[in-house]
Amino acid sequence: MSKLEELIKEKCPNGVKYVKLKEVCVDFIVPMRDRPKVFDGETPWCRIEDIDGDHFLRGSKSGLGVSDEIIKKMNLKVFPVGTVICSCSASLGVYTINTVPLITNQTFIGLVCGPNVNNYFLRYYMETQTKNLRGMATTGTIPYISRKKFEELTVPLPPLEVQNEIVQYLDNFAELTAELTAELTAELSNRKKQYEYYRNLLLNFDKNEQRVKYVLLEDCCKMIVGGDIPKDAFSKTESSDFHVPILSNGIGDNAIYGYTNRARVVDTCVTFSARGTIGYSALREKPFFPIVRLICAVPDTNLLTPKYLYYVSQTLTFRVPKSGIPQLTAPMLSKYKIPIPSLEVQNRITQALERFDKITTDISEGLPAEIEAREKQYAYYRDKLLSFKELASNA
Repeated sequence: MSKLEELIKEKCPNGVKYVKLKEVCVDFIVPMRDRPKVFDGETPWCRIEDIDGDHFLRGSKSGLGVSDEIIKKMNLKVFPVGTVICSCSASLGVYTINTVPLITNQTFIGLVCGPNVNNYFLRYYMETQTKNLRGMATTGTIPYISRKKFEELTVPLPPLEVQNEIVQYLDNFAELTAELTAELTAELSNRKKQYEYYRNLLLNFDKNEQRVKYVLLEDCCKMIVGGDIPKDAFSKTESSDFHVPILSNGIGDNAIYGYTNRARVVDTCVTFSARGTIGYSALREKPFFPIVRLICAVPDTNLLTPKYLYYVSQTLTFRVPKSGIPQLTAPMLSKYKIPIPSLEVQNRITQALERFDKITTDISEGLPAEIEAREKQYAYYRDKLLSFKELASNA
């Protein structure tokens, strides 16, 4: 039997009382509607973006602060250290604890705990109430939960010894989860660096002392610049009639604007983003319809394989004019030179990079799934620890 189980058996064998938040919190801090116009003081002014990954609010990351004079003049509400701060508008389901006195915008409400409730215990418990809170929110453009609704929210109140032990369990579990996530992220970063080093080594023919010809892209590729949406044959969703993707200069699935029944590019090629993430390249092996600022380089396969062009494109450094709207144009791209060894050498390089790329991709795709699994495991464990039998009213 664990220490927690022993405590529950000793301190609350028949269940625990459920009470309203207003019975265990000594204050509910609702920020003022008005926003200061000057931020030159010492007390941090915080927003949801300032919450750290470990669920703590340590100050304003952008350096915004309010002076004592402004606080007094505007009657601003200062959250004391240790306040359980909950999102009550827009991004419902965000909970944090502040480590310094601070002021927030109207996104939050502050729950100041009384002596009978551990603030960390309350924060963990609030995490289990997100679905409930969303159901309580007002409907409209921006959901909102009033102070009164927070006051009436029912929470379990086991003895402090039990609360403290649960907090210790969940803190340890959260720490282990964070450490594993950091390890996986670091491993992915290392693999990406190894891949880039290996790719650049294989494609740096000068350092490899291999004599190859450097050719302008315009002399080994056909350039196509994306145009307008085919409005006479366009659908936002894929169907049997509209199955050719319409691609813009986004990344991944964000590049898919919609679908059409015709293709402008049918040959395997490499596309380059002309705006936004300038120069981002992708290998396109299926027919598509390019729009907006998407430049397509269709290689002359007598000189160049599409996959080799894709790997070479990742080593290019794109320089665009700083004046006006930064963008890459087809004439600019066409003047870049790339090394072109024999097709046999291109295929060998491609095969080697594909093997290394697959290892990196497997880790990259597996990382979000692993993190999600850990988060679900944590949520299950947290919910189980914070589910209590309710004490009978006559007990």
